[in-house]
Amino acid sequence: MANRSLKTQTVPPKKLAHVVLRSRKFDEAVAWYKTVLGAEAMFENGFLAFLTYDDEHHRVAIISTPDAGEVDHTRAGLDHVAFTFAQLGDLLSTYQRLKEAGITPYWCINHGPTTSMYYRDPDGTQVELQIDNFATDEALEEWFETGAFNENPIGVNFDPDELARLYEAGEPLSVLTRQGTAKAG
Repeated sequence: MANRSLKTQTVPPKKLAHVVLRSRKFDEAVAWYKTVLGAEAMFENGFLAFLTYDDEHHRVAIISTPDAGEVDHTRAGLDHVAFTFAQLGDLLSTYQRLKEAGITPYWCINHGPTTSMYYRDPDGTQVELQIDNFATDEALEEWFETGAFNENPIGVNFDPDELARLYEAGEPLSVLTRQGTAKAG
């Protein structure tokens, strides 16, 4: 048997495995997350659902809690969960698919580091769908050094239909991911 030695050290986790949500509207929530994330149920029994969209056995779990109180955004706790898409075309394609299904974002904003669309699930939990605006960590760090984020740490609202139109017209990605493009009126 090999000897092992443990040292007191900081070891970060290798990934965020999953998020577990309590839902007053279990069936609606499960259907919503399946639609929004393109997820499938690895397990579902009417009380608990394990949903995945990748190689993890579940990224989102939903527990039925019909007697729970409503989400209260004035209390401390989870503000939102964010999911990152690989590229702008994927985010915009998802936006159009969800819009056709009657699911629309309540807030679309280019934060600088990300282009983000915020939705509310059936229980009112905020869900951010986003892309990273910079291809490398170095490019993001350079942008932070310009001071633009200090001047506006929230970002600039955009019109997702206009952004989709510009994308389909062939506007360069470097322009489409810049704050102020497709600015909402």
